[in-house]
Amino acid sequence: MSALAEDAAPDDAPPADAPLISWNEASARARVAAFVDPGSFVEFLGPEARETSPHLDVFDLPKQFDDGMIVGRARLGGAPVLVAAQEGRFMGGAFGEVHGAKLVGLLRAATASRGKIRALLILFDTGGVRLQEANAGEIAIAEIMRAVLDARARGVAVVGLIGGRAGCYGGGGLISGCCGALAVSEEGRISVSGPEVIETNRGVEEFDSRDRALVWRTMGGKHRRLLGVAQAFCEDTAKSFRDAALTLMESPPPFDLATMLKEQARLERRLERFGAARDGRDVWALLGAPDPAAVPDLSTADFLALAGKIAEDAHDAR
Repeated sequence: MSALAEDAAPDDAPPADAPLISWNEASARARVAAFVDPGSFVEFLGPEARETSPHLDVFDLPKQFDDGMIVGRARLGGAPVLVAAQEGRFMGGAFGEVHGAKLVGLLRAATASRGKIRALLILFDTGGVRLQEANAGEIAIAEIMRAVLDARARGVAVVGLIGGRAGCYGGGGLISGCCGALAVSEEGRISVSGPEVIETNRGVEEFDSRDRALVWRTMGGKHRRLLGVAQAFCEDTAKSFRDAALTLMESPPPFDLATMLKEQARLERRLERFGAARDGRDVWALLGAPDPAAVPDLSTADFLALAGKIAEDAHDAR
């Protein structure tokens, strides 16, 4: 494991153009390059390894040489970290056998690092599990969740960053709930069931997936921050996500039975308090927002000021 942190620390300033990069619009590789310390990222099992999905040929679907998952080691603010980034442009960032195995391996490396790794950062951008690899993908989700919890139990800070175009849905939403902390942008969305899934199973009267404003009021970054699901709210820039990650990885929450019991109690209180709410605006009103209808249009600065007053605190149940 010594190879995980063998680099000499480079200049820990972000690239000069990092603030100009839209996290939402960038590819996974562009996010990583703009996010970590310049020149510090070393990829494991990159495209040259040709570790592609063994299942997609059966469906005559194109493969990608990294299977949509980029993993490696880097430095962030001079500290050694491991980084995983999903490519939402390839099959919606969906989890398959190889895609998931690369993240499991990275998490196990963090667990075995004996304190040499400061944090493991997951740049989520996923719609869930590939239908073409359903069983393998579901198994991968379970293995990743176990590996996240094992890493946290060993004291590794596991931080999720959510702002990609695919959001963080399905199994990705479950994995994000296992992370020690999350940072989200306004463009980010977090949920287990996606809008179309809810509409298909419950009807358009229950949830209209075409109503983008409704989607963001129930799954979007501002709503998730106010509920305490995410601990940081970011601008849509690599620099903002970098700053949030540096803060979150320095103070990972405890991972023990006492914390789990507090999170369970928070979930019970949340259900009792917001169970009858039909819309994000109803939740924001109950939280104490003076003008709930105005929340979606708030600037980042104004929203952060509001969140500082009314957002749910630690020990949240995601």
